Amino acid sequence: MHSHSSEKRNPIEAFASDPIPQVVIKNSVPALIAMVMVMVYNIADTLFLGLTHNDYQVAAVSFAAPVFMIFMSLGTLFGVGGTSAISRALGAGQKDRARRICSFCMWSCVGVGLLLMLLLWIFTEDVAIMLGAKEHTLSYTTEYIAITVGCGVFSMLANCFSSIIRTEGEAMKAMTGTLIGNLVNLILDPIMILGLHWGVRGAAIATVIGNAVGALYYLLYFLRGKSALSISIRDFSMKDGIPGAVLSVGISASLANLLVSLSSIIVNILLSAYGDVGELYVAGYGVTSKVVMVVTLFGIGIGSGVQPMFGYCYGAKNKERLLGSIRFSVGFALAVCFAVAALCFAFAGPIVKVFLSQPDAYDAGIKFTRVLMVTGWLIGAFAICQNTLQAIGAAIPALLASVFRQGIIFIPAAFLMNAAFGTDGIIWAQPVADVLSLIVVALMLLSKLKHVKAWDSEASA
Repeated sequence: MHSHSSEKRNPIEAFASDPIPQVVIKNSVPALIAMVMVMVYNIADTLFLGLTHNDYQVAAVSFAAPVFMIFMSLGTLFGVGGTSAISRALGAGQKDRARRICSFCMWSCVGVGLLLMLLLWIFTEDVAIMLGAKEHTLSYTTEYIAITVGCGVFSMLANCFSSIIRTEGEAMKAMTGTLIGNLVNLILDPIMILGLHWGVRGAAIATVIGNAVGALYYLLYFLRGKSALSISIRDFSMKDGIPGAVLSVGISASLANLLVSLSSIIVNILLSAYGDVGELYVAGYGVTSKVVMVVTLFGIGIGSGVQPMFGYCYGAKNKERLLGSIRFSVGFALAVCFAVAALCFAFAGPIVKVFLSQPDAYDAGIKFTRVLMVTGWLIGAFAICQNTLQAIGAAIPALLASVFRQGIIFIPAAFLMNAAFGTDGIIWAQPVADVLSLIVVALMLLSKLKHVKAWDSEASA
């Protein structure tokens, strides 16, 4: 019966025959919804802490964010890598291999997560100082890190399995786990931060519980025995090239996340060097990062939504369909991201006011937000180019695209422009990186698509 329902509505047939705009929109909307939920959850901590009118607490969450991102990136490493390896195994009818890959991802998350938690617990204050926290923010940052580290393993598992469950066609279940975890966090945030007056500590505890509940939902999905995959330690295996299959694909997705973390650490350190007002600039930049994330997640959501279609058309050597869907997706992503960025630019004042009360932090937040919106909407086109490279199996260019925007271009630009133009330079480094990286990734994609244009001549020959 199960196979009958999938025959009745096989989404893959739509890739080949339905109108391109319909397929693109239908596939990107669920991904967009998932992204919006991630965004709401990310903004909640900052929002409720902003209501304490202590901008140093807002800055502390900004300083500590990269630690949380490291756990998320490692979850993504095993999630994206595992998803790719499992779906290839299922496609080839190797169910046993798929079970072993899933178990490998599960127990790798647990092992790596526990090791990292232990290290971070031992060196919490050193880590806070290294991330740029100073006298006003150090105690808040240290406390936030010490508590959130407690959900490191849960965060990794939730991130990993929200991806892997999709390989069984369970997109709704994948979304539900994220939704439940985020809702728990959203409900607990105001209670713990404002109701119990726990401030930063409350934000951290709410994060831990939310992540634990999300991870538990996914673990129960496997333990109920409904899944063809396995999380049993008995199925854990390092043989048959399983680690390589997972890590080779997962690493580019994970690296992109880690570089976003690294670039925000660098901006925080550069800004906090500007004396007392520097810590308030960090609070301003923390809020700006949330606004930029809104635009970025729309771009990423559309990109990940259309990626399977690109892969399908490429595999089917359907040139017209592949190029047509790329063209439409780039236009669609640019239009959506431009509309969102324009709204954020226009309402920068009211948005920042929700989070920050001190004049220096508020002014910095507005200025930084407007600067980053100037080119922020280009992320739509960048994401589509990057996802196309992943879809057609261009592993090295896809990896380069991940590294380019926030790594190779942005980090040197931030240092150079800080030296030349001060805080304005630090912030303008991002628009420079946005424009240059889009040019580079578009050129890489065009050179990769050259052989697609030759398919016709091959066919006629």
